[in-house]
Amino acid sequence: MTTAKDLFVIAIDQGPEHAVGQGDLSLALAGAELIDLVGAGAVTVDGDRVVPGGSPAPDDRLLGQAAERLTRQPPYERIEDWLWRRGRDLAAVYQTALEEDGELTRKRGGRLSFGSERVEPVDSPSRRRAADRWEAKEPVLAALASVVGVDDGRSGDEPGLDDEAVTTVVAAVHDAVMELEAVRQRRTIENAAYANLWRGP
Repeated sequence: MTTAKDLFVIAIDQGPEHAVGQGDLSLALAGAELIDLVGAGAVTVDGDRVVPGGSPAPDDRLLGQAAERLTRQPPYERIEDWLWRRGRDLAAVYQTALEEDGELTRKRGGRLSFGSERVEPVDSPSRRRAADRWEAKEPVLAALASVVGVDDGRSGDEPGLDDEAVTTVVAAVHDAVMELEAVRQRRTIENAAYANLWRGP
């Protein structure tokens, strides 16, 4: 499993009461992909730019797709732009892929048979590997999970990130998630104002 798949499993394993926003998770998944590509030597981080490297992408279908979408001409793409472009609906892409691979199962929520459907990880070696990384407080996984609000109260004693490129990517994911939240709040305010306008005095 890749960091992105582990992050997805950890995020949905929190249960519906701690649901992670799809937009937030999509941005974090794009960051996780970028970190795995950096680790494989398929890309390097130069300042705030994503520069294709000389090594091939890891043997993973989704990481391969991510590598194929890299901008290969100077001045190359900014990390933030990559996160927004690659991250569009990426959580749904990962859900579909993991369902196809038998890593997720659909279950009805609530006591009634017509309750809303939700997905959860099946008990598999991949889920256990993700859980092991989570329990071990693996720094990259913990940092990305924390950005999307999954920290299990453990953020105070997380190990630090010791790679400059990884730190840069995680910081960019954090900024993008904050920007997305600001957009949400602005829309909420605008919608409330619009509703009040139609409601009248």
